[in-house]
Amino acid sequence: MVAIFLQAAEEIHEEQCPLSTYFKSLKSPRRVSMLEAVEQQSDDIYSETLSSHGIDYLKSFPKLNDYTVLAADGHFIDHACHTEKGRNGKVYAAGFIYTLNLRNGLLRPFSLITNGTRRHQEIPVLRDQLKRENRTKNSTKKCLYVYDKAVTDYAFWNNQIEHGNLMISVLKENSVATFVESIPFDTSHELNTGIESYSTYENNGIRFSIVNYRDPETKKLHRFITTLPGSINPGTIAMLYFKRWTIEKAFNNSKSNLKETKAWYSDNNSLKNQMRLTAMRYNLLRTVEELSKIQDPELIHPSDKKYTEDLEKRQQAAKKRGGFVNPLFFNERIARISSYTIRAVQNAIMTGKSLTSFINALVAKLVTRVNQIGEH
Repeated sequence: MVAIFLQAAEEIHEEQCPLSTYFKSLKSPRRVSMLEAVEQQSDDIYSETLSSHGIDYLKSFPKLNDYTVLAADGHFIDHACHTEKGRNGKVYAAGFIYTLNLRNGLLRPFSLITNGTRRHQEIPVLRDQLKRENRTKNSTKKCLYVYDKAVTDYAFWNNQIEHGNLMISVLKENSVATFVESIPFDTSHELNTGIESYSTYENNGIRFSIVNYRDPETKKLHRFITTLPGSINPGTIAMLYFKRWTIEKAFNNSKSNLKETKAWYSDNNSLKNQMRLTAMRYNLLRTVEELSKIQDPELIHPSDKKYTEDLEKRQQAAKKRGGFVNPLFFNERIARISSYTIRAVQNAIMTGKSLTSFINALVAKLVTRVNQIGEH
């Protein structure tokens, strides 16, 4: 990736940047501080831009309006070629934790896990980073983390509630907990489709909620755990966990389209910079694609049309088996950024095209909206 960047800088922009200068800047503490500030400011700008255009993928869940909802996960890539071996003589993948805002689809760097010199589990890193952030975080601002089952730690998340940090995860098969009481919920509400029970459980004096959701399409039972208050619909909890997989699409974009498959350097500062630059590049592409999709309300992105058509096929197949697709899956969702959008933005940057011209090119790729059935 570094070689490609330097080659493009020289061939297209006629700017030469010696490798020694590039790597020296990449690991500079001053560069780390600068990129940290720039990344935060760019996220604020993109968030405000998307919000001002009415882009909100959680608008179907109004009780979450006071929450920042983040899908979080570890992301690993090949270590840099010059990474030193650890004490055991081995080198591992370089790892990071990112978060993806489920309201607008923007990606944020959360923490560096390892540069590859040793194997490191991501959950202890997640906990340590949250503790550091709690020192300056406003506890009245509620942040909801949606993570896989490895994140479950009753005592830790119980302590995080006072800091405004809450979580949703899937319940581990070997979890030990005692039933306390059922939590009332509206069984007729569409948001609660498939919910069989919503209950408070306890483990060593720590209370939390468990949601039993049976997929009306596959009949498979899913069990979710959360520290959210009982006022949140259980169906919302189930849907948010399913939406967590959106972050995997962002990782796929990063590796497949942006070629972020290898660490740029083994220095920790360099890897932190790589995280921030990767997120900023992804967010530029996300914002451009989101803005292009709202230019004409009668048109939709080809990927959204295909998704809807696939849902309709699943709906028809499920009906034959006596089931149906949960209607919430027919709501708008954060799609993978298309390869066409990525190429268009890259070409626009290299050729100096105006924002209007390449937005118009993206709009030209939109197709007629599909009439959704979504009934059961």
